[in-house]
Amino acid sequence: MTNAIDSIVANSSVQVPASASSVTNASKQKMDGEMFLQLLVAQLRAQDPSSPMDTNAMMTQTAQLASMEQLTTMSNLSQESFSLQMRMAASGLIGKEVGYIDSDGTQQKGIATSVSFADSIPTVTIGDKSVRLDVISGVTTAS
Repeated sequence: MTNAIDSIVANSSVQVPASASSVTNASKQKMDGEMFLQLLVAQLRAQDPSSPMDTNAMMTQTAQLASMEQLTTMSNLSQESFSLQMRMAASGLIGKEVGYIDSDGTQQKGIATSVSFADSIPTVTIGDKSVRLDVISGVTTAS
């Protein structure tokens, strides 16, 4: 099966990444539903009319496509959920004493007065400093 796919890909305009690591590292080479369909269409075009593709293989590939689309949807929802959790956590810091390590490596403390969601990681305003949520090392109730 791999040889058949390789020969089909070689004769089509479909670009397949060389390895799995390149798929995860390069967004331009990301395998998505459209690429999967292009590969399937290329297989159908290149098949021998006297020996058509097995219907079981076609159903398997269709099921793989549906599964891949659902996994992509779940991944996107998971990322959105994590982003919302970070925003909620950052909002919960307002009015509390927050500890963080500054760029000099010194432990600092102060009252969180506001939160900004302008960047992908929320920033908390502590005194006159804006501190990323992932830098905060401790939280206590302000006295």
